[in-house]
Amino acid sequence: MSKSSKLVEVAFKGERKAIFKDKNELDIVEGEYIVVEAERGQDMGKASCVGSLVKLKRGKGETRGVVRKALAGDLETLKRNQEREKSAFKVCRDKIKHYKLDMKLVDVEMQFDGGKITFYFTAAQRVDFRELVKDLASVYRTRIELRQIGVRDEAKRISGCGVCGRKQCCSAFLSEFEQITTQMAKDQQIALNPSKISGNCGRLLCCLRYENDMYIDIFSKFPPLGSRIKYGNKEGTLNYINIFQNKGLVHFGDAQEWLEIEELTKNVV
Repeated sequence: MSKSSKLVEVAFKGERKAIFKDKNELDIVEGEYIVVEAERGQDMGKASCVGSLVKLKRGKGETRGVVRKALAGDLETLKRNQEREKSAFKVCRDKIKHYKLDMKLVDVEMQFDGGKITFYFTAAQRVDFRELVKDLASVYRTRIELRQIGVRDEAKRISGCGVCGRKQCCSAFLSEFEQITTQMAKDQQIALNPSKISGNCGRLLCCLRYENDMYIDIFSKFPPLGSRIKYGNKEGTLNYINIFQNKGLVHFGDAQEWLEIEELTKNVV
């Protein structure tokens, strides 16, 4: 068995993913629940990707190992933990109100062995939650971590469907968030309507980046929008480019006409 086939990508709650090494050659398949090594103790998740493709996703640093495939008792523990997470969410939310902290609780994730509970929250600024941590630790008698995340991370954890009707990219496959700008929408001739170019997180759609380089490359072969075009005895302005038909729409006063790219380039004033 090749080295790459021993790597397994595991998905945890909230689309959190990490790569582990199958040191014992357990012949893991996608969709199986497995118990893995955690920073302190053990955690459990579902194998989301196995085989050579995982090697391409692997970054630098140490890779923890797979302990075993999940047993029936492990799945029961997972269900109990999920109920405890719901209870912990309510408890933490009430304590946030009690301490009058300016933060929004997003999600709670309990480590499989109960060795740690992570509370994810968003906040406009830094929050002093030291008293809250002490209070939660006294209730649950385990390691407590409060982790501040951004609105894009919040959307990733909650998940949902995008305007395209498919699962959000951040929840489906994105491992990192890249910078998205309104210039990308302009480069693709998309109207700057916030409701059309924003995702569930309220930020610009991640997919604006996917084809941006291609649009820039194609548009570089056309005269810039706004160019004056002299065609026959008429002179007008290039207002729109259709990259699929390789044509540009030129407005000649009250009239308009589609011209091929060759006609546009040789008739620029």
